[in-house]
Amino acid sequence: MQRPMQHIILLFICALLAACANEIGHTPAGDGPEPLPEGEVDASPAATGEQQQTDHAAAQSPQREESPQREKSPQREKSPQRLDIYQHAKHAQLASVPSPGYHWPPHPVPPVDRENYAHFDDNGVQTVVTNPVSTFALDVDTAAYANVRRLLRLGQLPPVDAVRIEELVNYFGYDYPQPERDLPFGIHTEIGPSPWAADRHLLHVGINAQALADSADMPPANLTFLVDVSGSMRSPDKIGLLKRALKMLVGQLRAQDHVAIVVYAGAAGEVLAPTPGSEKIQINQAIERLEAGGSTNGGAGIQLAYSLARQQFKADGINRVILATDGDFNVGTTDLNALEQMVERQRRSGVALTVLGFGQGNYNDALMQKIAQIGNGNAAYIDSVHEARKVLVEELGATLEIVAKDVKVQIEFNPAAVESYRLIGYETRHLEREDFNNDKVDAGDVGRGHTVTALYELTLVGSGNPSVDPLRYGTDQRAETQVQNPDELAFLKLRYKSPTATNSKLITRPVVRASVIDRLDATSDDFRFSAAVAWFGQILRHSTALEVDDPQALVELANLARGADRHGYRSEFVTLARTVASLVEDPAYAAAGG
Repeated sequence: MQRPMQHIILLFICALLAACANEIGHTPAGDGPEPLPEGEVDASPAATGEQQQTDHAAAQSPQREESPQREKSPQREKSPQRLDIYQHAKHAQLASVPSPGYHWPPHPVPPVDRENYAHFDDNGVQTVVTNPVSTFALDVDTAAYANVRRLLRLGQLPPVDAVRIEELVNYFGYDYPQPERDLPFGIHTEIGPSPWAADRHLLHVGINAQALADSADMPPANLTFLVDVSGSMRSPDKIGLLKRALKMLVGQLRAQDHVAIVVYAGAAGEVLAPTPGSEKIQINQAIERLEAGGSTNGGAGIQLAYSLARQQFKADGINRVILATDGDFNVGTTDLNALEQMVERQRRSGVALTVLGFGQGNYNDALMQKIAQIGNGNAAYIDSVHEARKVLVEELGATLEIVAKDVKVQIEFNPAAVESYRLIGYETRHLEREDFNNDKVDAGDVGRGHTVTALYELTLVGSGNPSVDPLRYGTDQRAETQVQNPDELAFLKLRYKSPTATNSKLITRPVVRASVIDRLDATSDDFRFSAAVAWFGQILRHSTALEVDDPQALVELANLARGADRHGYRSEFVTLARTVASLVEDPAYAAAGG
């Protein structure tokens, strides 16, 4: 008798629990549809069709006004495409409340990681006899460093393809000489021992763009903020941080500058017409009204922003669209090739593009990098208020004003002095040898006061440890090569265009044997610190080129090369390097094949 009674009690408890669960998950009539998970899109015809036209208007105001002409109905009408954020919060709180007398077991749902990074392979070793020339476009982006920092602070190693070593190195400023005479660039080279490979040397190439003594001398700016207010941006590290970042930039504007604001979600709309920079209260009020909700039609927003920028075009000034987004374009023009073609057409109007990335979970790094490169622009990732200040206040001139466009570097190595070489980073900026003299080939743009650094790993002739063995049956072409400049290791060429020019100019510099430094501790702080950052990046990319894979030695090298470190960025890097050392020494890292 006891066993049947136990079955009856058990069935009763199961039925009671099911009823409680149904009651908790039930949405009362008239409260609208259940909130969609962040980043998802309502695919109903009403959501994807006629309601898209109201998205940008909803984004301009934190409150929705009920029309006095609306007929009263037992159910309140709401847009199927977006749910009021306060209603969303109410449902979230309701779903988390257990029924009286029963405590639900926790069932945490891990966030879906939809971050997207373009794949690329590391540069390989090149023998000078067969391939003496290296050509690449300069890269001034810094997005990869801030994004890697964000992931390390979460206690996780970044995906390999998230690590672009040149962006890690170029995140930091270096004390390079100012340009001579009327040249837009100063060029610096230094050669010393590699810290991660015996019998290898590093060629450090530093380029310093002209800086302004006073930011007030910057040309008048015509800026269009293109702001993603789709549902995927609805979080404090996205729309919340974005607002604070844009307000920092507004604080730097002058009366001669103009700002317009365009938003896009399911559709695109103008929030603020071109407004003088002196009207900071009006501009900041427009920014504060931004609210996220809806799907993401980035293509429509890009078209409208460029159109508005052309209307206020300043012939002798700065004309730039500043796109702030997580890159999660999911309606309208979503094909990467189509977006590239659109941005390429728009850049011909003389309006440049800056891309500011925000958030995590669905961050589309691949898309944002590509459109920034094609749009004659730059890309940064904003993971904190401090990073916003760095990009939009401390380095405002470098972010907004171009001093040279289509900047290319070509280095020819002397086969009598250099056995082989390897360019560290710049894989996505590779150019063919013939592209260097072709002014129709697009390349990198450099902003006011930018410093750009490139590192080559070299195996010098006679080092005793060649990277590539000589051919058994081939001819040693080096012996047959007539060297015209035996005192040179390499010859550096830099080609660039003035911001409004169509024809390029050339700067050249020889790299001489006598400049080689024998001891690593005799090199400059900049040399050693940049080497430490490159070492850091190669560890994160699991590079097979490292003979010494010692994160602790990397930490020590970086710590001793911090120099003046005015803003503390190098000290912060040392902390990140210690984090990497801890993570890679974890047994789980080795078990995962790290």
